[in-house]
Amino acid sequence: QVQLQESGPGLVKPSQTLSLTCTVSGGSITINSYAWSWIRQPPGKGLEWMGVINFDGSTYYSPSLKSRTSISRDTSKNQFSLQLSSVTPDDTAVYYCNAVSIKGMYWGQGTQVTVSS
Repeated sequence: QVQLQESGPGLVKPSQTLSLTCTVSGGSITINSYAWSWIRQPPGKGLEWMGVINFDGSTYYSPSLKSRTSISRDTSKNQFSLQLSSVTPDDTAVYYCNAVSIKGMYWGQGTQVTVSS
């Protein structure tokens, strides 16, 4: 079974770039038909899909975040990463990595990121 684990700093200063990594075990991120996403949940709000990197390396982003978001992968480490630039306190949220395939949906436990000076 696929397992995901987020890692990265819990505190980021305004205007800086937020960087998170998702380490995947139990399956390769290049497995056909898998899609690997970043999703966040600000305090008191619902889930927000940020973007995806597919098994073939193609990426798609939420239109509202596209100008500030980049998702990449390191196949040698079986990891995929999120970079969100020019952060503000509105980017404070629990960030989740997620995998979807025909076999099911898998979630990391989530990591709290606070944007504050």
